[in-house]
Amino acid sequence: MQIGPYHLKNQLIVAPMAGVTDQPFRNLCLRYGAALAVSEMLSSNPEVWDTDKSRLRMTHAGEDGIRSVQIAGADPELMANAAVVNVQQGAQIIDINMGCPAKKVNKKLAGSALLQDPVQVEAILRAVVAAVDVPVTLKIRTGWAPEHRNGVHIAQIAEDCGIASLAVHGRTRQCMYKGDAEYDTIKAIKKQISIPVVANGDILTPEKARFVLDYTGVDALMIGRGAQGRPWIYREIQHYLDTGNKLAPVEMDEKRQVMLEHLKALYQLYGDYKGIRFARKHVGWYLDQEHQRPFRAEFNRLETVEEQCSMVERYFDEFVAN
Repeated sequence: MQIGPYHLKNQLIVAPMAGVTDQPFRNLCLRYGAALAVSEMLSSNPEVWDTDKSRLRMTHAGEDGIRSVQIAGADPELMANAAVVNVQQGAQIIDINMGCPAKKVNKKLAGSALLQDPVQVEAILRAVVAAVDVPVTLKIRTGWAPEHRNGVHIAQIAEDCGIASLAVHGRTRQCMYKGDAEYDTIKAIKKQISIPVVANGDILTPEKARFVLDYTGVDALMIGRGAQGRPWIYREIQHYLDTGNKLAPVEMDEKRQVMLEHLKALYQLYGDYKGIRFARKHVGWYLDQEHQRPFRAEFNRLETVEEQCSMVERYFDEFVAN
């Protein structure tokens, strides 16, 4: 798949997820075979750029792979300016968010709320594409509500405006993350436009990845929640796409190494206080089975880096011993 001058090595992309796809997580997913990792959503409002959260999202030092930065907002001028600033900071691709269903984003008429207003969609896309000399991509949902699936129309606007590739989550904004993703709209979009189309939503297994590619005919897959606690899912999917065979489950020694490396990267990026709190979330995804519930409960009460790392080490030592 080609995005502007960038040729992706395969069909697997890491979906942008607020509070999840920070630099440590993106680098892990890239190491496990993802061809591109899109950063967390960044507001186009410059008044919030001085916060710690925004500063960390705008930093790309030590970044692996192609630097794709997602921006969100409803004002064409602010979006264009945000694109320019992020390119100056090192972004090589600008991704526009018109897919986030969160209330705090939609009440500002940003994210998937924009799908109700194709005129404003066009204004934003034209402003951002004209403002930067890097590829601009777009992420949408299939529409605002099941009875208002206008994804094909929005996709046509995107192509006309010079968008380099389009990612589509197979739900409407009203659906949030409930029910099953539907791929008929994505299939229709792929048939209607000539720019690359990326399918997103409920791609949790190698078999599902194969099905979605075959059914929709898309150019690539975008995987988000399926990678939480499983950054190796990209390796598993690619192996299955290449061979038709499933890889053996990840070895416990590898899982231990990845978890500890991930935790240390979080502490380094956020500092001890915030890093400890981010670590709780990620460990909860890595060890999400019912029988691991007591471990998670105890881990979430720990307040130091040393305690967290020691408890993870102890968990795997006891697993091996038993």
